[in-house]
Amino acid sequence: DASVKDNLDAVNAAISSVCAQLGKPSPRLVAVSKVQPNEKIEAAYSAGHRHFGENYVQELVGKAPELPGDICWHFIGMLQSNKAKMLVQGVPSLYMVESVHSIKTATALEKACANAEREEKLKVLVQVNTSDEDAKSGCEPKDAPPLAKHIVDACPHLTLSGLMTIGKFDDPNPEPYFAMLSEIRDQVAGTLGVDAASLELSMGMSGDYDKAISAGSTNVRVGSTIFGERMKKA
Repeated sequence: DASVKDNLDAVNAAISSVCAQLGKPSPRLVAVSKVQPNEKIEAAYSAGHRHFGENYVQELVGKAPELPGDICWHFIGMLQSNKAKMLVQGVPSLYMVESVHSIKTATALEKACANAEREEKLKVLVQVNTSDEDAKSGCEPKDAPPLAKHIVDACPHLTLSGLMTIGKFDDPNPEPYFAMLSEIRDQVAGTLGVDAASLELSMGMSGDYDKAISAGSTNVRVGSTIFGERMKKA
């Protein structure tokens, strides 16, 4: 699928251009491949891309064995704690879970990783609901520091890599949500006694990754701009 390669090249070029203008380091690009056919993922893989994001546990568990084993999968969807075992066991090359929103979910992932005897710790991000919308999963801002502390103190098979947010759907100005996540990172860093810069900020999607990079994003999630409009989930 030549269009996927062309789109991927265009997104990478656009990100490089934004970073050059802002004097910022390039964030990791996660190609969001939910409900995309494996052929499109393979096209991006053939173009050199390795980080892919999925939203549904059963879909990812079905896809992962059919695709190259060195893909770095990011789980970015709502994760119910009772699906943690299926996710960890079914996806050996799971790189990061970006959507840890509760102590219950963190504990379930910890138990699953211990039982699966993963060679490496699983990277996790605390997902924060910065827009105060019921529909968005993510912990409340005030709950992020204690959740982060729980992961560090009680989850030896997990590595706290940082924070993630989605922001408010259809809000033309995402900057307040990005700024809030950066502030919460400072609070989390203070609670943990670490440098804020050591914690990632996963924020920014197809429509606003330039603003996210400006606000300090280290990880942007881009789907339709790379793969085209996705098929409707059956």
